[in-house]
Amino acid sequence: YVDEAMMQAIAAEYEKGRLLLIASTNLDAQRPTIWNVGAIAASGHPEAIDLVRKVLRASSAVPGVFQPVLIDVEVNGTKYQELHVDGGAIAQIFLYPPNLNPEDIAHENRTAYLILNAREDSTWTDVDVRTLSIAGQAISTMIHYSGVNDVMRIYYMSKEEGIDFNLAYIGHDFATVEDGDFDQAYMQALYDYSYQQALNGYPWKKIPPVLSGAGTAEGD
Repeated sequence: YVDEAMMQAIAAEYEKGRLLLIASTNLDAQRPTIWNVGAIAASGHPEAIDLVRKVLRASSAVPGVFQPVLIDVEVNGTKYQELHVDGGAIAQIFLYPPNLNPEDIAHENRTAYLILNAREDSTWTDVDVRTLSIAGQAISTMIHYSGVNDVMRIYYMSKEEGIDFNLAYIGHDFATVEDGDFDQAYMQALYDYSYQQALNGYPWKKIPPVLSGAGTAEGD
């Protein structure tokens, strides 16, 4: 799907001042990498489209599920390769790169629309007393609260810098149960749920669910 027409469209929006930023995790350096895809598309480099495709694959390469992506790098004349996976290994969501000076962003009408592909509440599960089951549930718990912490950090950052905060997440009214990873029926139901909410204007939340009293599991 990422062809020259799409690259030209991304480059045109970049020239207007819009940013398309995509995160991956550099496993070799154990640090996040935020790719300015608009700048890459507008560079005119013959290998730009190949790099954008690799970045997209890397940013969705869930560790342990999909293969990591090798990305060629050259620094001071030395060529080597970096191994990249899903940016969610470090952060579930981000507002802008940490090296971006907020003073460089226009101060009028700054609005952040954040989409978190996660539930507002943790779900109760009867965990089998087996090593793999315990490890899997522990990792799921860690990922869930990593997302909670990311949203809270961005919320307070937005308040401090005068940015209008808007958040979308999976509400407690979505009752479909996922039957394993990448369950097609579950993903279709989730798409339909979000589509129906957006039909009349998406009900963006102005504060994180944990501050509104949500975010607790059944049985708490």
